[in-house]
Amino acid sequence: MLSIYKTTEQGLEKIEMIANGTWVNVVDPTPEEIEKLINWGMDVDYINYSLDQDEIARMERDEDYTFILLRIPIYQPESDIPYNTVPLGIMILGNKIITVSRYDSDIFKVLTNGKYRLLKTGKRYRLALYIFLETSSRYLNLLREINRATEIVEDKLQKSTRNRELLELLKYQKSLTYFATALRSNEVMMERVQKTQMFNYYEEDQDLLEDVLTENQQAIQMTSITTEILSGMMDAFASIISNNMNSVMKLLTALTIVVSMPTVVSSFFGMNVSIPFENSPLAFVGILGITVFLTVGTIYIFVKRDWF
Repeated sequence: MLSIYKTTEQGLEKIEMIANGTWVNVVDPTPEEIEKLINWGMDVDYINYSLDQDEIARMERDEDYTFILLRIPIYQPESDIPYNTVPLGIMILGNKIITVSRYDSDIFKVLTNGKYRLLKTGKRYRLALYIFLETSSRYLNLLREINRATEIVEDKLQKSTRNRELLELLKYQKSLTYFATALRSNEVMMERVQKTQMFNYYEEDQDLLEDVLTENQQAIQMTSITTEILSGMMDAFASIISNNMNSVMKLLTALTIVVSMPTVVSSFFGMNVSIPFENSPLAFVGILGITVFLTVGTIYIFVKRDWF
């Protein structure tokens, strides 16, 4: 899908034809759309880099263009790893800026809904900074979602004897690993961008770049803290699951012993040999009393030992 935006007096508008000072946003491009990008001057290698799942964040600069590859977060609830990262290519070429990604993202929706008043498609580097800023904000939002999700799983794990909840935590831990790797590579790329002095034309851009670096660093720290907490939580709950299972087995063993008491007594008095009370008219009552006494005594001992 290829969309073209341009800032006018009415704000950010979607237009049909490319023009000076436009932003071209391409998501999962078709061969025809890739051909258009090539005709507009974007090298096919940079298109492939933007669509390659394994590419890391970096920046390449020439006299005619600046290419920035950024790792952005996405949420895929149907996937084995619900929170992941994908590359986003940003090509500043001539008087236009082109963004290319294989996956759609809420980042583009936020940028086009008028959240940032100073966003101008003609100011290409500022638009790139807003993409950086919204990417860092999206990381923080998804990290908060991961924290809330792990708290729900934590409540379930306290009484669990299964591995299902533990495996669910493992999915979030994998997501945090991808986040940490992407955020670190983004930080290296942004620091390199800062050193190139590309954003020194406007004072607002310098301040915005500082905000971007701060937000990204906050996301890195939050990811690190969440990872450590989740790792310790998984170790703790693995022990809790084991203890819960031991408690169940202990209870079942105690119940088996209690239930076996009447069987032991009845088996003893059911032998075909001379036994006590065999000629007594109160034999049944006596045997019943012995059974009740042993059963109650066994239950009392188990309760005292906290087996029930």
